[in-house]
Amino acid sequence: MTEPIAEAAETEDAGPFRSVEDQIALTLDAAVRPRPVRVAISEAQGLLCAEEVVAEHALPGFDQAAVDGYAVRSVDVRTAGQEPVVLPVVGEIAAGSRQPRRLQPGQAVRVDTGAPLPTLADAVVPTAYTDGHQAKVTVHKSVPSAGYVRRTGEDVQIGDVAVRKGDTIGSAQVGLLAAVGRAKVLVYPRPRVSIVSVGDELVDIDRTPSVGQVYDVNSYALSAAARDAGAEVSRVGIVPGDPKRLREIVEGRLLMSEIVVVAGGAGGSAGDEVHAALSDLGHIDMTRVAMHPGSVQGFGRLGPDSVPTFLIPGNPMSALVVFEVLVRPLIRAARGTRNPHRRIVGARLLSPITSTKGRKGFLRGQLLRDEGNGEYLVQPLGTSGAHLLASLAEANCLINIDEDLTEVAAGEQVKVTFLAQRA
Repeated sequence: MTEPIAEAAETEDAGPFRSVEDQIALTLDAAVRPRPVRVAISEAQGLLCAEEVVAEHALPGFDQAAVDGYAVRSVDVRTAGQEPVVLPVVGEIAAGSRQPRRLQPGQAVRVDTGAPLPTLADAVVPTAYTDGHQAKVTVHKSVPSAGYVRRTGEDVQIGDVAVRKGDTIGSAQVGLLAAVGRAKVLVYPRPRVSIVSVGDELVDIDRTPSVGQVYDVNSYALSAAARDAGAEVSRVGIVPGDPKRLREIVEGRLLMSEIVVVAGGAGGSAGDEVHAALSDLGHIDMTRVAMHPGSVQGFGRLGPDSVPTFLIPGNPMSALVVFEVLVRPLIRAARGTRNPHRRIVGARLLSPITSTKGRKGFLRGQLLRDEGNGEYLVQPLGTSGAHLLASLAEANCLINIDEDLTEVAAGEQVKVTFLAQRA
């Protein structure tokens, strides 16, 4: 049996606690979507559309051949299925041709895929239905009116909404915008997120830690998590515990961010100092959330623009879990995502687990699929300790354990949250 995920300096009777759901609601209420900006469609991929893009041009813009073949009047080849029909070929139209051509009854014009149809032609006979000759073509199979023809406006009519407000612009949307002649589009930009690591014990990864020092993990890990959530990230890096310097840096970031995250700003005397240093920038609600790991945390709206600001634990494992549960949904909501939460599924537990009484557990797990019946299975990862970052790197889900449960046996159903999948 795995042991509960423990957190340093936390005890069950240190309450009172706020529920995870209430803390999520509190943070999501602070979501502010950045103002829309107009960008080139080549820069719009991954962003949310901020306008209804109405087509000003039909797609296709003219009747065109859907295959290589011969443009004809369908009435002239209606009997080709019973006996071959021979038609004189009076010309050829290549894709991109702008020379108008008129088809007379009983004639054919050779056409390439995408070529405009000559006047009076209402169908294209594929080359495979003919002998392929260039002067006189023998047609062996009839085609109906509009057969193998892409009609004007068949894809998009003038006045149709090509891309809707709130749609994520992917490769198909970029292609559609180009197809209807839009060079630029109004989008919601990615929310700007600043990541700050606080601690005199921290050193950057290009230095060798001395005794008592550790690498700054949080600014890198949380920056990656914020990018994964869809943010534009500024990794501020390490800020010493000097209150004045910390206040200056955070105050500056508030002017250029939609969200600020301060890792190492919650718990213990260091957390008290961070709270005191930032308190005159606005109210910060320091609280204990009924979750583990990462129950001790702070949240407030700081600066003249009331920027949502998180104070989260310095322990990398706890910091990443708090980010996943609380900060990521806020980033997604600020982007305008309709559902800011990850997908949750039920899975059968492969090993027993225990959890801390009175707190919702978020335990690392490996989600699997039973090839026989398609059932989801989940294997808990790691043993005790909120510091086990390596097990989180192996996890593809978080196992959600309700506050009233302290033990869950193997074989029982649990809820799990999908994390980002490996490529």
